[in-house]
Amino acid sequence: MLMMKRILILTFSLAALLIVPVAVHAAPAYFSGVMELSDEQEVEVTYSDGTLTVIGAQGQVLQVVSVTGNVLLHKRIDSQEQKIELNIPKGCYIVKVGKVVRRVNVR
Repeated sequence: MLMMKRILILTFSLAALLIVPVAVHAAPAYFSGVMELSDEQEVEVTYSDGTLTVIGAQGQVLQVVSVTGNVLLHKRIDSQEQKIELNIPKGCYIVKVGKVVRRVNVR
């Protein structure tokens, strides 16, 4: 009973975190009258038919985490656009790339 209560608390806590929209944008920085873009870039994460596609995250670390907190995948992104085959059971997962966090539903 106690374990079930902990799982429910964790699930609702994670769901509350996912309700808040997260967006990462490159902000212009001005230096001596010259406009420069910061190092941060927009990261796009999509999932379709067992394939996770990550765009704009080269050099960052990708994590796929279950709602119970188990890290299922920990991988460094090698290219500008990378496709990763996920062989995981149906359910809801959290994908984190750098500072970007997304929810993925595997059906």
